[in-house]
Parts: sequence; structure tokens; C-alpha cells
Amino acid sequence: MIWLIGNRGMLGTEVEGLLRARGTMYIASDLDVDITRQDAVEGFLSSRNAGSLAWIINCSGYTAVDAAEDEPDRAFAVNEGGVRNLASAARRSGAALLHLSTDYVFDGTREGAYTEDDPPNPVSVYGKSKLAGEAALQGLLERHLIVRTAWLYGRRGKSFVATMLRLFRERGRVAVVDDQWGSPTRAADLARAILEIVERRETPYGIYHFTNEGRTNWYEFAAEIYRRAVEHGLARPGVELVPVSSAEYPTRARRPRNSLLSKEKIRNTFGIAIRDWRDALRSHFDEGAAV
Repeated sequence: MIWLIGNRGMLGTEVEGLLRARGTMYIASDLDVDITRQDAVEGFLSSRNAGSLAWIINCSGYTAVDAAEDEPDRAFAVNEGGVRNLASAARRSGAALLHLSTDYVFDGTREGAYTEDDPPNPVSVYGKSKLAGEAALQGLLERHLIVRTAWLYGRRGKSFVATMLRLFRERGRVAVVDDQWGSPTRAADLARAILEIVERRETPYGIYHFTNEGRTNWYEFAAEIYRRAVEHGLARPGVELVPVSSAEYPTRARRPRNSLLSKEKIRNTFGIAIRDWRDALRSHFDEGAAV
């Protein structure tokens, strides 16, 4: 039995679809269970009689990067306190916990890809709250997996892809930052990787990184989104894309200049095939996921 948390979100929607397709036994929750309250977590498990729980998959989280600067208490309540409550529940029920984290635990000063062994140094409240959640999980539960990802987009929820498609419809000129580097991640690809991991008989626990392959920046990512959008009739030709620096496009929260994540560990440990981000984005449009 699996407990999927955040089943109505971008990633959780994809995970739940795969669970249904595979006939896997699971229970699911979203905002109906407040994970910042231990009694709510325990109450949900008791009401579902989840005595044979094998995995908790936590796809929920506070992800408003800029808003977190103004409401750090809320960010930490969800991203640290909520994870602590789930880890405690997993320990009591004998389940393992797979938790999603972020590239924003790094400061972006490294040259090349970050590995799981590189020391974190978050530069935003959001990143600090996610790192605190990792630490809470590591301190409470031995049987855990932390999967860090980046630049996530999918069928549902807010994402860079959805924002670009809206701007392409509304504006004739769109400015996009070109000095922040990383790798996009299609939620459907990450969901498949998650289930490949939890369905194994033996799981080496610890921290892993997963994004699609390849290195790009936000401007190049936007240009590829625009190209696919025009092909599929989702944007009109002639929109001007303008590269700008981070200094020219200030945000409330600092972002790492380089958040490229190495996928060598997850590939070697689990044998997971990871495709290039351009191939994943093409599938996103070809399968009608982009709106």
C-alpha cells in the first residue's frame, strides 16, 4: 500500500495516473490533510486503516519561491514541519518515505553539475526551508529517499511552460533571463522514475537527483517552448523573445545561477533511463499536455 500526498498537484497527478494504470493499491490526499498538523496526519492514516503501508510518497510542498521571502513561517511549517510529521508517521507505521526536494538547496556558485555529495548552501527562504525538511527526514527515518528535482512542468499547476504560453498569447515581446542555468524536468518523466524506485524489491536509501538531461538556460528553454507552441497552434508567429540578465529582471528571492544536477547516481543505482529535456518537451506538446 502507498500513501500519495499531493495527488492533485502537478507531480502528484502524474504519479496517481501511473498508480491507477498499474493497479497498485494506494490511498491519496491533498489539501484535505494538513500535513503541518501531526493529528491530521495520524487521523488520516487511522481512518484509512493503512496498517500495511509500504511507502509514503510526498509530492506536496510550499513552492512559492518569492512569496516565501515574506512568509517564511508558512514555508518552514510545510517544508520542514510537514516533512517531520510524515517521517514520524512513517516510522510508526513501518513505511518508507520518498520526499521531493529541490535544486534550490544549492547556491549556484559551482561550475558543472551538482552531485548528491556537494554541500548545500541555499540562498532563499524557500531553499532553506526545503533543506530543513531534508534534515528533518534524515534525522527521524532511516528508510527514506530524497529526490531533488528542478524546473518542473506538467499538465497541471503553475510552471514556466504554462507562464510562457500565456505570455506568448498576451504579448508581442517577452523578456527572459539568460544567465541562470539548469535542466527542465517533465513531471510525467519524474513520476515514472519515482515508481520505478518504489516498486523495487530492494531500495538503496539516500539522496538522489532527477531532471531531464541536458543543460540550458531560461531563455533557451523559452525559445524551445515557443517553437513547439507555434508548431501546435498555441502561439502566433512573430513574438519577440528578448534575453535579459538576472540584474535586469530582479525577483524577491535570489535564484542560483547554476542549478544543474548530476543524474549519474540515480542512473547507476536504479538503471533509470533519462531522456534529453528537448525530447521530453516535445512529448509534452505532442501528447496534448500543453494548454
